[in-house]
Amino acid sequence: MNVQSSLIQACMAVVLWAGAGSSAMADKLLMPANVLPAYKTECASCHMAYPPAMLSKPSWQRIMGSLDKHYGADASLDAATERQIGTWLQAHGGTYKRVEPSSPADRLTTTQWFEKKHRKIEKTVWTRKSINGKAQCQACHQGADIGDFEDDRVRIPL
Repeated sequence: MNVQSSLIQACMAVVLWAGAGSSAMADKLLMPANVLPAYKTECASCHMAYPPAMLSKPSWQRIMGSLDKHYGADASLDAATERQIGTWLQAHGGTYKRVEPSSPADRLTTTQWFEKKHRKIEKTVWTRKSINGKAQCQACHQGADIGDFEDDRVRIPL
């Protein structure tokens, strides 16, 4: 993590702490300060590197245990890298009320809270080239890489 990312994350934490009721939830979504380089390299090669707290620890464990069938793709890793990423995800996986212990198919985009937050988005929006599907949070949430999903900063591209 570079100095700029650390500074942005620190500023976000202050802003979120200073806010009212939503700050506790927002803090839980922040990307950990010690992002594992292998996580960013391997996982973000196909989709954004999600803040690990967005899914439960059991979901991450199942995802890491089936990388050869990762949502229609073979995302297999060497054993050491798989173990390293899996351990990091278990250390930072979600443990709070909003994270369902078992999301449908262990997909962030099918959790009840995701569906509720995005219920007003028309299906055709997800197919835009500028968005490229529900898994590409950063298309609309400019600060998604650091866990900033604040509604006021959403910009849906054309």
